[in-house]
Amino acid sequence: MSANLGDRLREIRKRRGLSQRELSGLSGVSLSLIRKLEQGERDATRLETARRLAQALKVPTTRLVVEHAEEAADRDEMNRWAPVHTALAASPSPDGLAEEPTYDGVRDALRAAVPLFAGDRFTELGRVLPPLLRDVEVLTEADPRGRRLRARLLELTGWLMTQTRQFDAAGTALERAMTDATDRAQAAAIVITRCWLLLRRGRLAEARALASHWADEVEPRMSRATPAELSTWGWLLLRLSAAAVRDNRPGEAEDALRLAKSAAVTLGRECTPENDFLRAFGPVTVDLKRTENAMVAGRPDQVLSLAAAIPLDTLKPTSNNRNRHLLDVASAQAQLRQYAEAVDTFQKILTGSPQWLPNQRYARDILGRVVSRRRTLTPEMRMLADVVGLPM
Repeated sequence: MSANLGDRLREIRKRRGLSQRELSGLSGVSLSLIRKLEQGERDATRLETARRLAQALKVPTTRLVVEHAEEAADRDEMNRWAPVHTALAASPSPDGLAEEPTYDGVRDALRAAVPLFAGDRFTELGRVLPPLLRDVEVLTEADPRGRRLRARLLELTGWLMTQTRQFDAAGTALERAMTDATDRAQAAAIVITRCWLLLRRGRLAEARALASHWADEVEPRMSRATPAELSTWGWLLLRLSAAAVRDNRPGEAEDALRLAKSAAVTLGRECTPENDFLRAFGPVTVDLKRTENAMVAGRPDQVLSLAAAIPLDTLKPTSNNRNRHLLDVASAQAQLRQYAEAVDTFQKILTGSPQWLPNQRYARDILGRVVSRRRTLTPEMRMLADVVGLPM
């Protein structure tokens, strides 16, 4: 295969016996964009567009794009988290500390920090996370028990860095967390976040392979599985499904989703095993991800139909799964020209998670479509455009 997207697109299109115009009609991608890609005037496109082209050409998305990362954080955002990056890279040193950290002290500080992660309280995390990373490094040098604490803190840090599009720092944190993991259960939990990072970086094949391998590794015996085991297995299957649907493998995506549903049905309700918000799982979570798959597949009508049956009031307003789902709903509403409804959906997210919404590139894209199609903007639309950082 040729090295760039345009060459690969042209070669596969020719093998399928399609003209550029025919491919445009089948995929819904504009003829002008297809021409620009094939002529090398554009060397990249959105993963969503690549998936639509791949679907029309009946090939996996990864045949067209090897890696298509989401846009990384801008310079201001990188500077905001620079102390965390520095703490991740620093060598452990007790120099300058009033007293050396103790196991109980670091454990309690980590427990106190978890609600900040769960609530997307980024401002407070920016203050407490660097010294906590430093303390756990120093502790682990002196006390082997610190290793498990360090693995957990690095997992949470990797999740936060992924959330805020600090992808290189996230990769560093999660790789180190895997090295520190003290058992298979902890390693599998870290893998769930690693798969999310891979998805956001567009590394679909790698995400599929990693999720599939670990799902096989930890598949529980349903009759005696604990909630933690069911949640971990279910989340790995959800990551597998997400990678597969983006790679234009709908059958594989549906199979993984069906198995995840079986784990959720066995649980019988939404639960948070071991009080770990990252593994909150149950029937509603699976339904949210089914809706997300429908959005990826370009079915806004199905998104709204599925969403109408989901009891969102069972999830906390700070739940990232809830809010990511609401962005899918807003996107579907925008595509169906239900602009007032889309704005109302944005308002729900902003009310529950005011620090989360500005960090979502997806939110900016959706609102950008709404704004571009409106002759005049309501005060709410203008306010939301400022919140998500939509360019003037």
